[in-house]
Amino acid sequence: MVMAASAGSAPRGMTREEKKVIFASSLGTVFEWYDFYLYGSLAAFIGATFFSEYPEATRNIFALLAFAAGFLVRPFGALVFGRIGDLVGRKYTFLITILIMGSSTFLVGLLPGSASIGILAPIILIVLRMLQGLALGGEYGGAATYVAEHAPNERRGYYTSWIQTTATLGLFLSLIVILAVQSWLGPDAFKAWGWRIPFIISVVLLGISVWIRLSLSESPAFKRMKAEGKGSKAPLKEAFGQWKNARIALLALFGLTAGQAVVWYNGQFYALFFLQNVLKVDAFSVNVMIAIALAIGSIFFVVFGWLSDKIGRKPIIMAGLLLAVVTYFPLFKALTWAANPALATAQQNVKAHVTAAPGDCKFQFNPTGTAKFTTSCDIASAFLTNNSVPYDVVSTAAAGTPAVVKVGDATIQSYDAVAAGDDAKASQAAFAKAVNIALHDAGYPLVRETSKVPDAKLDAFAAANPELKLDPAAIRAGEKTMVPVSELVAGKALTQEEAGGATEMPVYSIADSGAFKMVADPAAVNWPLTILILFILVIYVTMVYGPIAAILVEMFPTRIRYTGMSLPYHIGNGWFGGLLPATVFAMSAFEGDIYYGLWYPIVIAGMTFIIGMIFVRDTKGVDLNAIE
Repeated sequence: MVMAASAGSAPRGMTREEKKVIFASSLGTVFEWYDFYLYGSLAAFIGATFFSEYPEATRNIFALLAFAAGFLVRPFGALVFGRIGDLVGRKYTFLITILIMGSSTFLVGLLPGSASIGILAPIILIVLRMLQGLALGGEYGGAATYVAEHAPNERRGYYTSWIQTTATLGLFLSLIVILAVQSWLGPDAFKAWGWRIPFIISVVLLGISVWIRLSLSESPAFKRMKAEGKGSKAPLKEAFGQWKNARIALLALFGLTAGQAVVWYNGQFYALFFLQNVLKVDAFSVNVMIAIALAIGSIFFVVFGWLSDKIGRKPIIMAGLLLAVVTYFPLFKALTWAANPALATAQQNVKAHVTAAPGDCKFQFNPTGTAKFTTSCDIASAFLTNNSVPYDVVSTAAAGTPAVVKVGDATIQSYDAVAAGDDAKASQAAFAKAVNIALHDAGYPLVRETSKVPDAKLDAFAAANPELKLDPAAIRAGEKTMVPVSELVAGKALTQEEAGGATEMPVYSIADSGAFKMVADPAAVNWPLTILILFILVIYVTMVYGPIAAILVEMFPTRIRYTGMSLPYHIGNGWFGGLLPATVFAMSAFEGDIYYGLWYPIVIAGMTFIIGMIFVRDTKGVDLNAIE
């Protein structure tokens, strides 16, 4: 590869056409990421609409496949659209990708649920999700290449950094729209149908993007290559079938994008997941805090892109990787103390112990949702992990005996889901209740919901919950609500036999008696410190991501640039980054430590740092037309 530095003239300002190119490419890509992120943000509502009519195993498989499909097909979108972009042109290719992306998202907002059209609903949803992933696989490479080929050599990092803001701004836009619609409609209407609105209004964003992109012209580098007859006739074969180019693609993957991807996903997506699902902060607060951190930090994509034109792309990316490797553990531990100090205190003082038979505990890696973990140890460890409880496992129990969980002075026996058969659901409820009571007594921040108990079931409810020390007579003498038996039967709170021919029945509201829920006390959440930690994580993202488009584009010759840079980028982000949630959960469940899964992004980022430092050359100032 031959690299020629640009002339030493003073950097000129941005022309009107260049501003238009950057605005059009960035705006369109923001909208594409907005569409893509809606799935993750609204996954619970999508699952309830499209998968609730099916058995739990089928529903879980569909839900996970719908989420994962978009990530898994991204590299294939890079191959398909990268080839088209190198053969036909940059402009028309990423015009096609945004049409596919926007149309797919709009259709999700109109797609009937499984209650209306049966299994066709989840099948169509997964097809639309895959089309989104394919389109996104072609969009980023097209936008980055298009902007880079319009940029002067000495300012390419700054120009392309605007493209790098699009993923974060797309996430930010999706959060803002969701929060606005939720506040406008209220939780009940949003759950019933309002979640569709963010998908439907994307058609407006699509129209704006297409209108702007139609007014653009082809990139000068591509037009020059075509005029000189130097285009590639087989971009895929040339990019990956010739060692000199395949070697560059491998270096781009393992020396740049793999580490960039895990830092990016960890700093934005996993931080959101960690706050909401591990630290149990309410979803609305989490979205607001993430949105504030993104709003403050997003400008640094451009700052580091600009800086990469001064000191180089590689030093900034490598510094971001190294900072992530060194500080992830202390940052996430600090995040726990800031967002849920009661949970942090309980974790510090109380650790659960699981005693199981040898071989009863599995490594619960399940990226496709098809694996089933049914042993008593797996059930116990998954339950503790989902409730953010640290634990250790001792494999000293006799073969064939169920695992036992010890919390403080309480000992609770787990169960094998296969052996339990039809009683598995009841066994799960009993196990969960017993462990939750032990955790609550040990100081974990658990609360119980209010139970609505029909009069016919009150005595049995009191007997089933002796820890509550309920007096049925005193409850019956208190406040009650008369409810038609037909409503109770329809809601499965009562059977016709239990109603005994009555048409109305008293229902009692019993506080702190229902299902347990781990929570973060809203009054105890340290908002400034939490947002500061999130901001630091976003800064790492901007360091590794801000200059990445410039260095990837500058590594490949014009005739295979779209194809060559797209594939390693999307393998890194779609697979290394996309597998992060499943991998982190499996590692944390295996070790019994909510922080242990952080070793995944740390190891990948560390690997990329070492390979990048040794083998990747900086490309600052390269003349794109001089790369052979």
